[in-house]
Amino acid sequence: MIEVVVADITTMPTDAIVNAANSGLAGGGGVDGAIHRRAGPALAHAATALGPCPAGGAVITPGFGLLARYVIHAVGPVWSGGHRDEAAVLARAYEQSFALARAQGDIRSIAFPAISTGAYRFPKELAARIALTAMRAHDAAFERIVACLFDEESARIYRRLIDG
Repeated sequence: MIEVVVADITTMPTDAIVNAANSGLAGGGGVDGAIHRRAGPALAHAATALGPCPAGGAVITPGFGLLARYVIHAVGPVWSGGHRDEAAVLARAYEQSFALARAQGDIRSIAFPAISTGAYRFPKELAARIALTAMRAHDAAFERIVACLFDEESARIYRRLIDG
């Protein structure tokens, strides 16, 4: 079952959280900045050592100062009107995140933000459809999958699509 919550992803009591990262993996604004601030400077050192990471890719680091033991840094696409295969790139970012979580072996719960819907301007409903497709495809492999959203508008979209 997929949970939908409006919360600060840095406070999620899951084995892993997913960071909506930039390709440099060095931290930035939005959820990326919040995760880096809460985890501490060791996260930036660990993440940047694994970069750069292309859009659609993901890397995994320890969670350092977070409740989550791991952070999966997923790089989503910048929305360019849908003319650069952004939907497929976003789907790949979710798939890569799940692949890393499964390969780690001890991740049974994972929380995702709405990747690319902030500064990267990906349309929220299309992003939610892509996220939920990936979450449903991997639901049986995890005890808990959480869509941890920043705002109630996004949560309403996810809930409507789940109930729909």
